Amino acid sequence: MNRPSEQSPPGGLRARLHTIIFEADTPAGRAFDIALLWAIVFSVGAVMLESVAQVRANHSHALHVAEWTFTVLFALEYVLRLIAVRRPLDYARSFFGLVDLMALLPSFLSVLFPGAQTLLVVRVLRLLRVFRILKLGHLLGQAEVLMTALRASRPKIIVFLGTVLSIDVIMGALMYMVEGEANGFDSIPRSMYWAIVTMTTVGFGDITPKTVTGQFLASILMVMGYGIIAVPTGIVSVELAAATRQHVDTQACPGCGAQGHDPDARYCKRCGTALDWTPPGTDGETG
Repeated sequence: MNRPSEQSPPGGLRARLHTIIFEADTPAGRAFDIALLWAIVFSVGAVMLESVAQVRANHSHALHVAEWTFTVLFALEYVLRLIAVRRPLDYARSFFGLVDLMALLPSFLSVLFPGAQTLLVVRVLRLLRVFRILKLGHLLGQAEVLMTALRASRPKIIVFLGTVLSIDVIMGALMYMVEGEANGFDSIPRSMYWAIVTMTTVGFGDITPKTVTGQFLASILMVMGYGIIAVPTGIVSVELAAATRQHVDTQACPGCGAQGHDPDARYCKRCGTALDWTPPGTDGETG
């Protein structure tokens, strides 16, 4: 029988809050997450409806009340999340902690800056918690695999982007020198914008080279663009294949709420809190 570690949330209400809010493999936790997801959907829908002039004219008061009702509910949930973990600052600095905070700020900013409530659509990011509801399936595991691959790819991607930016600077300077202001390349930054648009094969066509030399350089840049597009795909694919061979656990850390630990992990990889504890309400509960 496992006993709670000294780093775990203390027994009683706080531990039960952690089980309900951060764990989805209990009836209470699953019900909480489903209710939360529906609240997020309705709140984002209300923001979208408010942008429709006819709806806003006929139901502005109801939408305003709904917006603040959801804001108060989400604020209460955010406070409960901070209470439920042993290291609230670690959770507040985590991805979901920042998303939870940003989901609240636009409503309060709208008091000083009318129209800021439109930014409440950031709440849609909270729908990513749907993976927690299905944590007994494979979706959360696959999401963790993807995140692991992206984290492992980060150094290579940074080097790659630095190389691309260097090419854009050089090509922008060359096009500024060759084409000049008469053909729309009136500065190196504007020429760099053209180089980025061309290399990514977007090609807006708002600036185009007119001279033979400029068109030749543009052709080289476009061909390079096709080759460069494949580079980040290959980098991520290699790391994704490596991450797929690893297995991750879906248990939420009682200290900061982080997930995606190795199956044999005894401590959280982010904050160091012990993971081997039995939440109240499960087999092995202690008084």
